[in-house]
Amino acid sequence: MESVTEFSWLYDYNRLLPACKARQFSRSFRSLRHCNQSHAVAAQCIEISPDGNEKRSKEIDFEVIFQSCTSANFVKRLHALLVVSGKTQSVYLSTKLVNLYAIYGDISSSCGTFDRVPKKDVYTWNSMVSGYVRNGRFSDAVKCFYEMLMTSEVRPDFYSFPAVLKACGNLVDGTRIHSWVFKLGLECDVFIAASLVHMYCRFGYFGVALSIFNDMSFRDLGSWNAIISGFCQNGNATKALDVLDEMRLEGIKMDSVTVATILPVCAQLDDSLRGVLVHLYVIKSGLEFDVFVANALINMYAKFGKLADAQLVFDQMALRDLVSWNSIIAAYEQNNDPDSALRFFREMQSNNIQPDLLTLVSLASSVSQSKNHRSSTSIHGFVLRRCWIMQDVIIGNAVVDMYAKLGYIDSAWKLFEDIPLKDAVSWNTMITGYGQNGLASEAIQVYGMMEESKDITANQGTWVSIIPAYAHIGALQQGMRTHGRVLKAGHNLDVFVGTCLIDLYGKCGRLDDAMSLFYELPRKSSVPWNAVIACHGIHGYGGTSLQLFTDMLEEGVKPDHITFVSLLSACSHSGLVDQGQWCFQVMQQEYGIKPSLRHYGCMVDLLGRAGYLERAYNFINSMPLKPDASIWGALLGACRVQGNFELGKLASDRLFEVDSENVGYYVLLSNIYANVGKWDGVDRVRSLARERGLRKTPGWTSIELNNRIDVFYTGNQFHPQCDEIYKELEMLSAKMKSLGYIPDYSFVLQDVEEDEKEQILTSHSERLAIAYGIISTPPKSPIRIFKNLRICGDCHNATKFISTITEREIIVRDSNRFHHFKDGICSCGDYW
Repeated sequence: MESVTEFSWLYDYNRLLPACKARQFSRSFRSLRHCNQSHAVAAQCIEISPDGNEKRSKEIDFEVIFQSCTSANFVKRLHALLVVSGKTQSVYLSTKLVNLYAIYGDISSSCGTFDRVPKKDVYTWNSMVSGYVRNGRFSDAVKCFYEMLMTSEVRPDFYSFPAVLKACGNLVDGTRIHSWVFKLGLECDVFIAASLVHMYCRFGYFGVALSIFNDMSFRDLGSWNAIISGFCQNGNATKALDVLDEMRLEGIKMDSVTVATILPVCAQLDDSLRGVLVHLYVIKSGLEFDVFVANALINMYAKFGKLADAQLVFDQMALRDLVSWNSIIAAYEQNNDPDSALRFFREMQSNNIQPDLLTLVSLASSVSQSKNHRSSTSIHGFVLRRCWIMQDVIIGNAVVDMYAKLGYIDSAWKLFEDIPLKDAVSWNTMITGYGQNGLASEAIQVYGMMEESKDITANQGTWVSIIPAYAHIGALQQGMRTHGRVLKAGHNLDVFVGTCLIDLYGKCGRLDDAMSLFYELPRKSSVPWNAVIACHGIHGYGGTSLQLFTDMLEEGVKPDHITFVSLLSACSHSGLVDQGQWCFQVMQQEYGIKPSLRHYGCMVDLLGRAGYLERAYNFINSMPLKPDASIWGALLGACRVQGNFELGKLASDRLFEVDSENVGYYVLLSNIYANVGKWDGVDRVRSLARERGLRKTPGWTSIELNNRIDVFYTGNQFHPQCDEIYKELEMLSAKMKSLGYIPDYSFVLQDVEEDEKEQILTSHSERLAIAYGIISTPPKSPIRIFKNLRICGDCHNATKFISTITEREIIVRDSNRFHHFKDGICSCGDYW
């Protein structure tokens, strides 16, 4: 009676009444038989005589019933049977219950059963520790292990340590448990040693792990897998391969775990030959039918960009699980083929495979790549219905990134605010999103909010996100402070962070600092080379960019498509037509790089800027790709510079066919009309833009002084030092005219009187910023300003005079390039 009352929460009250009548017990026992109807219970526990009296017959074969249980619900029924049979005093049977509850995920019932075991042996304690580990309750597993040591006379055995070592969440617990291994003399056990190896690798203590591994008297395949896996998971790919070679020399063959561990290492080291050899071993060993191995092969070939091979592995799989579908979807998504990724997702659905978080992460990226705006809300809705954003920050970050890349920055911010537990990736994604949408100031504000959050620490991704924002608006002083944080964090030699810093200093006019950083970085990849080539290009030093390209080849670094975009752009800024055409040919003939629209756009700009408009137009007509807005836009811009109205009109017609929503193209055409005095054409183009709801991007110029960025718009009258600025401009204008300056009214794109035109030119944003710099800095010190649009031609001429009058170097970065004014000369040689 007492035991039934104590365990009444475990079974069905309708079947086990307090009186425990035999008839009700018989029903309960029959219900247990439904656990697996193919098994016959050895004998009934109770027989009912005709007169209603009970008598006990054969014992129940509980082993059969234990084997027949298939869910936590059946385990509870079995538990009820053990209670009424008086078997719960058996440590052996109670421990089996602890195991069964844990196996079916009912860890609370497992713990309750464990607590009621009267005299726990080591088997019972091991079962509870393993149960916690099986259900992801690692801290509880460690606590349970310590409780065994402190509150009982039981001591751990061979089976205790592998589970608890896996549960260790910090090195302190790991070393304490390691000391118990020594104390009990169990360090020679192969399973315990392998667990210690894995634990130390997990915490980055490779030397200790390798020492334990080398001291093992016998090493089975599991031990080798543990050390290889440990090195792989902590980024020490080269050492992992060395251990693998040692393992093979000892004649131990790889199994599916070894293969699945080593294939990602081949991808990480970009060692496609070794990857193919491992695949050959897989085929010879008959492991190609292992789903685990096949999934790893798909991922490896995807990292190499060999989609056909990944597809072949996928097609030959006899059995595919969710990971298989996720792998092939991710393969196409990571290799910029979003349409195929979405197609496989639909095929996955037709095979009744339900997506998980990783599926949706790949889908979100595919949707952003394909610019599929309609599907973005569907993915967000799917995630919301399953409350996944609340459960896992990864999917929230992916959807934020998707919205940002699609240009829905407000939706991205709203979702970002809804993520309950933001990690560093969440903040990095939001910062990058603002930066990618041209909202550098907003990106800097979000970074400031991140710094105020005490729970988040900036990492490599943070620096790569925020430094380009500083570069975009020329916030040199803020960028230098961040550079200090990078140095303090020890990320200055990271190639991606270092490249961003090179870009920052280059775009802020500090080429010497950019080059110093470049020589400090590892230069085995094309990434830092591309940055310095591009930086010299926008400063007008095309010859230096070409020399850097030569140095790059001499150091054995293979150029990529970005390298040639940077080179062609550098040649364009410097008027190096022949050299640019040479680069275009070398890219295709020697390096097998197929030109993209960006390369074609650079070539059109190169020819058009040099005055070869007809050649540029014929080049467009000979392109194998359909020209997009960037191509026709480059030609239209060249027509404006060269004053070719007829070809400009033709280019604009083609341009508005492919992109009628970019207001910048309307401004370009309007300027062409204005330059030849066709004011009716100016009015017509501006009216067309207004009818389509387009507004011209206002021109502004910024200057950073005394840890503050001041922004000036044309005709600005609201600056606190407005009167001083205009007074300085008036004085400069008088001195300029005495030196021969004549205002160029062709850059006034308004039909007004000449005195008004001169006033408009004088109040251009770049001149306001320069005047503010002059009155706010010591004499003869450099001035750096940043304009969001192309610098005005008349302002370009006036700045040369101002550099002579003030004996200053004036550095202007506009939307296209840098201009270094000194002693009345500009670094661009008036070629811009």
